[in-house]
Amino acid sequence: MRTVLVTGPGGAGRTTVAAATALAGSRRGARTLLISADAIPGFPSATEPARVTDTLWSVRTDSAEHFRSELLALQDQLSGVLGMLGGNHLDGEELTELPGSDQLALLHSLHRAAQGDWSRDGYDLLVVDLPPLREALALLALPEQLRRYLRRLVPQERQAARALRPMLAQLAGVPMPAHWLYEAAARRDAELAAVQALVEDRATTLRLVAEPGPAAEDALRTARTGLALQGARVDALVANRVLPRHSPDPWFAALAAQQEKCLDHWREEWAAEAPPVEVPHLGRDPQDAADLAALTGGDAVPVVDDRRTGRAENPWWIEESGTPDGADGPDGILIWCLRLPGAVKKDLQLVRRGNELLLTVGPFHRIVPLESALRRCTVSGASLTDGVLRVRFTPDADLWPRTS
Repeated sequence: MRTVLVTGPGGAGRTTVAAATALAGSRRGARTLLISADAIPGFPSATEPARVTDTLWSVRTDSAEHFRSELLALQDQLSGVLGMLGGNHLDGEELTELPGSDQLALLHSLHRAAQGDWSRDGYDLLVVDLPPLREALALLALPEQLRRYLRRLVPQERQAARALRPMLAQLAGVPMPAHWLYEAAARRDAELAAVQALVEDRATTLRLVAEPGPAAEDALRTARTGLALQGARVDALVANRVLPRHSPDPWFAALAAQQEKCLDHWREEWAAEAPPVEVPHLGRDPQDAADLAALTGGDAVPVVDDRRTGRAENPWWIEESGTPDGADGPDGILIWCLRLPGAVKKDLQLVRRGNELLLTVGPFHRIVPLESALRRCTVSGASLTDGVLRVRFTPDADLWPRTS
């Protein structure tokens, strides 16, 4: 299944472009599913896939309903323990969603799409209307982060839990639901793994939508670093709501000139990745599917091109340098490399903790597990040159097998 994730700075019209992308894909014969949390004019608002055209379906995520159903299910599973503690059951009518529930609801929808729960025949194209750019980058990193938390909080090795279970039950005064806990953790890990696999699949790309201007220019420049850190592949940069370049009105002409200046910068900065594609301003907000068809009719919204797939299997790679004096191990210092376009040295932080490398680049974070060869090395330095981070690892003589 080909997947296109659509995001951009807030207010740039990403939902419109996502719907137009889905409509364009379906018109080319692809069985297409559009997932969005927002209502789209002319599209059904059902929380299960509803047919829009012969080859297009749409589904709207309902974060409030998902939160209620998940919490009530958890309450039912813990009913025995809650009863012994004297807890009062909550009714669905009194539950209001908490911050972050919209992200979990979208992850749940992505899991259902990845597992084929919504279609017996499957879909050829999945278009996902993500939150605004900053939140979308955090969402894409969430499955990996949550799986790491689960492994740390509920390790798969159960021996320690079995040994401590009687003591914990005595301290708490109630039976400890260790078996249920491990089953729930394993189930959640499997769901998150399916979503992570979908996000990291080589057939998944990101489509950026932005209205040309200074604010969007700054947002995209910052986002390039976050995208590189996650290894995401951009298939198109959609410059939305582009004004006509020639107008006798001085005020209108000034706005068009400002957009053109921004577009020149994007053509230069994004030339190698995704040259900007211009979508003209309709003169109004899209009102129905006919307006979306107007955007796709002249191929203003770029079609989904399979040639734009090919996410790197790993965004980092290892190089080998000269041999340090007296080192027993590989023939040289190992250099761990990662492309970080737009990164600034003062915003970069690196922390080695055990077998992991903690990366912070401005507002973006990622914890990367080190490969086995690097685990037997010590960090001897780092540099950021020409948009590439290079971390030098020197073999630890005590950890590498000695040779005669």
